[in-house]
Amino acid sequence: MSGATGEKKIDLLITGVGGQGAILASDIIGKAAVISGLPIRAAETHGMAQRGGSVVNHIRLGTDLGSMIPKKGADIMLALEPMEAVRYLDFLKDGGVIIVNTQPIIPVTVTSGIAKYPDVQEILDVLSEKYVVKAFNADELAYEAGNRLAMNVAMVGAVSSYLPIPKEALLEGVKALVPQKTIEINVRAFEMGRKKVEES
Repeated sequence: MSGATGEKKIDLLITGVGGQGAILASDIIGKAAVISGLPIRAAETHGMAQRGGSVVNHIRLGTDLGSMIPKKGADIMLALEPMEAVRYLDFLKDGGVIIVNTQPIIPVTVTSGIAKYPDVQEILDVLSEKYVVKAFNADELAYEAGNRLAMNVAMVGAVSSYLPIPKEALLEGVKALVPQKTIEINVRAFEMGRKKVEES
């Protein structure tokens, strides 16, 4: 599906929790867009990426509009954490695609008993009512690839077949931006994430 439809305009929202690597994921896609000569606008909005804080990256491919995606404007959401998918649903258009990592990060309010973290399957069921949901545990997948920290790259792999960017350019972005000694693991995580979504 590498943009064969001629559809080159994609608005992608990447959400996650500080420390998960949402920013690196968006940098990889940004670099790949530049490599493949596709116009890109990107913006970050977050309560700075302190661990546990919410991180959101707006990525607009093939457009010269502003860098922020309007409400109901995103074609795809890449959610590195299930509750973060729910938190930013207003940005996704009806029928949009959500690729979600099913591994929750339990906030401190939950561990201290103030709040309850919803059941992940319930979250997915609610999302599936209005959106196309591709869900898998990217932490486990990255662990299989050789390092849990490659989770964000597994998620980039998962979204890759929806992007109007050649896979080769994305892999070039991965190789350029991850630590040198982790390239092999990250490439493997990317391939596994891509395969996971293509199979589902």
